[in-house]
This record gives sequence, C-alpha cells and structure tokens, in this order.
Amino acid sequence: MNPRYFGLIPAAGRGLRMSADAPKQFLKLGSKTLLEHAVDALMSDPRVARVLVVLAPGEPVPQLRLPPGAALAQVGGSSRAHSVLNGLRLLAGESHPTDRVLVHDAARPCLDAADLTALLDQAGHLECGGLLACAVADTLKRVEQGQVAGTAPRAGLWRALTPQLFPLGILLNALENAGDLEGITDESSAVELSGLNPRIVEATGTNPKVTVPADWLLAETLLRAQGRW
Repeated sequence: MNPRYFGLIPAAGRGLRMSADAPKQFLKLGSKTLLEHAVDALMSDPRVARVLVVLAPGEPVPQLRLPPGAALAQVGGSSRAHSVLNGLRLLAGESHPTDRVLVHDAARPCLDAADLTALLDQAGHLECGGLLACAVADTLKRVEQGQVAGTAPRAGLWRALTPQLFPLGILLNALENAGDLEGITDESSAVELSGLNPRIVEATGTNPKVTVPADWLLAETLLRAQGRW
C-alpha cells in the first residue's frame, strides 16, 4: 500500500515582529489570509489531500475559506515543536506510521508548486525524509558585541525551508524523544537527533518566510507572479 501524504501547519504563534493587531497568519495578503495562501500552496499537489492547521487554544479564529480536506485544531503548544507534536498526535489517530507528513510554515505563502512536487518525488519514498532548502550564497560573518569577529566558510551550508517531509511515525518518535522542545527550530533537527540524515531537495522557486512588515511587499510580488494574488 502506498503511503498517504498529510500536511501539518503549525500556526499557534502571534508573529510579534509583524507589529500587527492580530496574529499574522490571519492578516490579508491580497484576497486571502497568509494562512489560506499557505494551505492552498501545500495542497497544490493532489497527493496532499488532508491538511491539519494547529492553532493556539482559545484563539479567536476569523472565518477562513479553506479547501476540502483542510481542518483546524486548537491544540497549539508553547513552541513550534510543541504545536507540531500535538498535531502529529492527532494525525496518528487516523493514519499509519508509514504515512508521510509535510510540515509547512504558515508564514511561507509563496511555496512554488514545482518545488513541492520535487520534494514529494525525491524524498517521499525515503525513511530519512527530506526538506526543501537552498544553498547559502551570502558571505557569513561571526559577530561579537556588534563587531566582526571572523568570516565563516559557507561551503556546504544550506538554508532550511519548508515543507519538511518525513514518515509520520519517525517524526512523531523523534519529537517525543528530543528532550527540550524549545530548542528544536525545525523538524529536520529533531530527526537528525534520532540518527537519520534527511535528504536535501534544492528549491528552485523563492520561498521566503514573512516575518516583518518589509517582507509583505516581497510576498505580494511573488504571489502576483504566480497568479495567486
């Protein structure tokens, strides 16, 4: 039996650096909220037929236009990793451990459909899973007290993006055994702690994370170019 693909979007934070009155995932970016764009992007490949969005408990939720197969669960935790773990525990009740889960940021609305398909094709069959990433192009500086303390070699360094794709059971076990979840900033790092080496799938499209107000214009430009505005 071929594994099924589930999407999981942790969206329990407030995005304080956006300096908005509401959680940034509920802010409108064109005709849709940031969260609606992220869900639509994650379901652009028909293999992803089910997406669970994890929200903060008690958070007022505006009316959202989500596609069939997308559901909300207000089981968010104190960190991203806690929210992902709580969402995985819900999905485990309706899935097999060998089914795959794609964890995607609500703040990455510009995921390119071709990159998502490449991730599924190249890493969907791997027990170690995989993630979208791009090679570091900038020169990296170590800084101490506001001054350059050295230049770090960038060879072999990649910026981790989302989605990140893993067998559901492996990711669930990795997070449950990771110890301090506050220090887990992405799913790959938890899987790495369990002794696996996820596959890197190079992203060819621009997939920025909307974090501060200046990122809004870039996201608008990309969504317009994709015909999704």
